[in-house]
Amino acid sequence: MAAVVEGLELEKAGAAEDTAGLAVQTVDAKPGPPPVLAGNWLNLDLYPGGCHRLLHLCAQQPSPLLQVEFLQLSTHENPRLLETTLAQVPWSQLHLRSLVLKGGQSRGALGACLRGTLTTLPTALSGLAHLVHLDLSFNSLETLPACVPQLRGLGTLLLSYNHLSELPEALGALPTLTFLAVTHNLLQRLPTALGALATLQRLDLSENLLDTLPPEIGGLSNLSELNLASNRLRSLPASLVGLQSLQLLVLHSNLLTSVPAGLAHLPLLTRLDLRDNQLRNLPPELLDAPCVCLQGNPLGEASPDFSTRSGTPQDLEMPTLFLTSDVNSFPVTPQGCSVTLACGVRLQFPAGATAVPVTIHYRLWLPEPSLVSLGPHDSLLSGVLELWPHGVAFQQAWPDVSLWLLFVPPRARRCHEVVVRTRSEDSWRDLETHLEEEAPKRLWAHCQVPHFSWFLVVLRPVSNTCIVPPEGTLLCSSGHPEVKVIFPPGATEEPRHVSMQVVRMAGRELRALLGEPEASVSPLLCLTQHSPAGFLCPVTVQLPLPPGVTGFSLDRSRLHLLYRAPPAATWDDITAQVALELTHLYARFQVTHFSWYWLWYTTKTCVEGLARKAWERLRLHQVNLIALQRRRDPEQVLLQCLPRNKVDATLRRLLERYRGPEPSDTVEMFEGEKFFAAFERGIEVDADRPDCVEGRICFVFYSHLKNMKEVYITTALDRETQAVRGQVDTEVGPPPAAWGETRALKPYPPQVSFYRGSVPREVPQEAEAARQKKGADALWMATLPIKLPRFRTSAGHRQGPGLSLVPLNLGDAETGFLTQSNLLSVAGRLGPDWPAVALHLGLPYHELERIRHKFRDDLDGQIRHMLFSWAEHQAGQLGAVGRLVQALEKSDRRDVADEVRAVLELGRHKYQDSIRRTGLALKDPTLPGTSS
Repeated sequence: MAAVVEGLELEKAGAAEDTAGLAVQTVDAKPGPPPVLAGNWLNLDLYPGGCHRLLHLCAQQPSPLLQVEFLQLSTHENPRLLETTLAQVPWSQLHLRSLVLKGGQSRGALGACLRGTLTTLPTALSGLAHLVHLDLSFNSLETLPACVPQLRGLGTLLLSYNHLSELPEALGALPTLTFLAVTHNLLQRLPTALGALATLQRLDLSENLLDTLPPEIGGLSNLSELNLASNRLRSLPASLVGLQSLQLLVLHSNLLTSVPAGLAHLPLLTRLDLRDNQLRNLPPELLDAPCVCLQGNPLGEASPDFSTRSGTPQDLEMPTLFLTSDVNSFPVTPQGCSVTLACGVRLQFPAGATAVPVTIHYRLWLPEPSLVSLGPHDSLLSGVLELWPHGVAFQQAWPDVSLWLLFVPPRARRCHEVVVRTRSEDSWRDLETHLEEEAPKRLWAHCQVPHFSWFLVVLRPVSNTCIVPPEGTLLCSSGHPEVKVIFPPGATEEPRHVSMQVVRMAGRELRALLGEPEASVSPLLCLTQHSPAGFLCPVTVQLPLPPGVTGFSLDRSRLHLLYRAPPAATWDDITAQVALELTHLYARFQVTHFSWYWLWYTTKTCVEGLARKAWERLRLHQVNLIALQRRRDPEQVLLQCLPRNKVDATLRRLLERYRGPEPSDTVEMFEGEKFFAAFERGIEVDADRPDCVEGRICFVFYSHLKNMKEVYITTALDRETQAVRGQVDTEVGPPPAAWGETRALKPYPPQVSFYRGSVPREVPQEAEAARQKKGADALWMATLPIKLPRFRTSAGHRQGPGLSLVPLNLGDAETGFLTQSNLLSVAGRLGPDWPAVALHLGLPYHELERIRHKFRDDLDGQIRHMLFSWAEHQAGQLGAVGRLVQALEKSDRRDVADEVRAVLELGRHKYQDSIRRTGLALKDPTLPGTSS
């Protein structure tokens, strides 16, 4: 087989026929492994070498292809080999009913689905008289092959994720077409003949560049679903009110300023999605319609002043896109655009930023050490935004792309600054950043980006930089003007880029560390340069003397100049190696290499070890750990790591809904330090979570971000039958008088323990040894008692009377799926809150009363009946999972909403290995596949 590929790559294009003949001969000579042929279904996209397998079948006599009705072939092949293979298939002799020629099975280094190499189809393919299903998704088609409109029996046509800029008028000649999907393309207009598709029932044109619709679209008399989300539509044709069969109309993330009032009178319409448009006024019949979604529109607001945040006029013709959470990409054309992502990030592409249309993908990652680059005294203020394709460069003659990132306001900004940090090739660098305040505690970091990569917002000590010329210069600290670096003439032959950071340590922390009332230190100075070479002549550094010390009264034997020596990162006392020049307020010394410098005044003689401890103390954060259980549902446990000064206020806010033990003792943690929570003594995590490793919930501590997770626990112990007289009361507050006696009755209550570092293989059942070993390197940090959750039998959930839980997959490939098991888990969490969730899901009140009456003695039956009956009605509808999450949040059950999101995220992780393929039942080949 390798000989075939090499031959095809080495031959010239004009020798295609000879190459095809050689391919067939080679396949005959070395047939290779047999293809996957099961009855009338031939699946060639699961294994490599699909083209060779298909050629092998074509060469056999009689050809096994004559019995095939369902054929799937991956287009991740050599382009010439793929073209040759398709030309060799005797299409007119086949009885195919379904043909899938799609890419997307392979993924790039960043996990994005790769498009196949298919750019055209042979004309002989029009001879497939029995074909009803054609899937050409995830390919490189720029025009629709001419043979496609000639497939008169076609019922489903999937063209998503290609490069189509228009559709031919001949497409209107397909008399039996019922489903057409052309999402994620570059369509700028639609053919007028589209209105002639009288049998069309589902039309998906989302994620394109459409700015107008032809009036003929109103002629689609049988159309039940129309998706035009994420385009550039500013208005809709009045003919849309003629779509009397329409049930679902999706128009979110466009530029609509008005919609026809007659849409409210469509007799079968169950959902009209107008979210994230520019609607300021709507007819009353649309405002009051229960099926209309209007979130993200400036209803009732005055017309805006079209100006950008940077103060430059905005082109009124520049498209504006508002993406929802189920969209992870958007198109950018040479016209430019303004984009608001679902996570709140904003981007603006000026006209001419790109020479050709580009599809930009994004993802907001949870911060973790592998994605976050922090200096010793930096703090993370945001999640990690990834934009790809990485390295996409914009036109240099035009302004750079603007980026606005939301970040958490830092608690203290004295002598610190907020910057956007990005990865450029193999290194990280900080961009020039401007802060903009939209509302109290809602801040934006605005910067210009020359390329796409990873971006995050960081709080760092103020950095002062300069270019050192051969003539010399002076560099001063803006936060500490007394700190200076003097570069004499001749210090360098070529201009060098140098920077300075200054960090101050509180005197009380140092005195507590040393146990010496008169000890003091100067600000900590960090000097860096881009060149690895030292300076040609000494550079003079000026530091202020430690507070309370003057040059006329100090004892020079107590003054120590410390230097942090790379790469060992140890602190060395270099006082005897340099000439310290002292004035009344300052100390000056000369260096030839840059690093960290610190001036200490203490009676201690060996200060290197103390300097290391003080260095660590500057980077440590004092925190407390809490574990609370929800009052209505003790199976739900909230775990959080809080700064010590925020514990009381947080507990006051949470105690209305949660209860639990007192917070842990104060522990110290580094920025970006990993830790985890382990449930012990019969308690287990009751969920399949991506952050759960061997039953331990993993955390990464960032001082300004919310280090909080809510998990569900279960136990094999029967709380109702097992004696629990020794159960510890875990209410927040002073322990009861008989606390010690209670512990004596039950020596091993269930608990959750917090540990540092990586997950050990076995969490010790008893933490007594770790409790006694409170050194800085101890893994154990804290243990908090919890109550036993409700008993859950091994048989799972009990079904209520009259309720049949049929298997289902609620959702879609892009937003994720919820299975029957997932919905059962959600149902088990709702408890008495289920009526509020039902009302937010759109169930009428009389239906709630009917469910209450039917299951009047079974709360669980009420919840499951409501949830599963709603899910069955949502089968096949877009955005069902998103509506469930919104209903949970509106019902103040954000905890369950977060669990649903975690399940979806886990499903997307598992989905990374291979894209979901179209499934066609043998008995019903006309079922539409999916376009993604």
